[in-house]
Amino acid sequence: MFKTIRDDIYSVFDRDPAARSVLEIIFCYPGLHAVWFYRIAHWFWIRKCFFIGRFISHLGRFFTGVEIHPGAKIGNKFFIDHGMGVVIGETAEIGDNVTLYHGVTLGGVTWDKVKRHPTLDDNVVIGSGAKILGPFTVGKGAKVGSNSVVVKEVPPNATVVGIPGRVVMQEEKKEETARPDLEHGKLPDPEAKAIACLFEQIRALEKKVEELTVRLAESDRAAAEQADKSSRSRESA
Repeated sequence: MFKTIRDDIYSVFDRDPAARSVLEIIFCYPGLHAVWFYRIAHWFWIRKCFFIGRFISHLGRFFTGVEIHPGAKIGNKFFIDHGMGVVIGETAEIGDNVTLYHGVTLGGVTWDKVKRHPTLDDNVVIGSGAKILGPFTVGKGAKVGSNSVVVKEVPPNATVVGIPGRVVMQEEKKEETARPDLEHGKLPDPEAKAIACLFEQIRALEKKVEELTVRLAESDRAAAEQADKSSRSRESA
């Protein structure tokens, strides 16, 4: 238990440059408090004390603004940055070293009592406001851009953006010892890339039209000169 608490604290140091001391982290990080409320609630939940688990979870939501169902399964070094508005459903599963920013929802798409929430593998980063909806897996090391809505499987080490979310980049396997990559604000913009490609094609077409116009003008001049020569030849004859 103490090792898990220590790992939770030092995961904040790894992923938040604003963290200055252990004391500050313990008393001033609602995302960390939410994780600790969850761990206590989950302990009761797996021992069939469902009401106590839900009540502790409710207290955690009241004090932190983060709603984590006690039935969810969460690994070590889980970090919620800022926290407010995060919702994690009952059948969600989260691996180790996962980072969520504020406003993230791990939600379900059915009322049936089945696995209905997503699974996040190790080292996943979910940007602020993103919605992951459904019982699929977000692969190891994947990143989801802010405000994206993901409704289908995400491959490992992929980058997903947009509504609905789509893969815009997939990197090779990363080293296991690497620190979490939190640069979720520097994700590719597929719309901007598509527009840039269109502009390049337009410029290429304009250049071809200009070349064809010059050739046509030269052809017209050559034809006019040839016609003038023929006319002079007839007159001299």
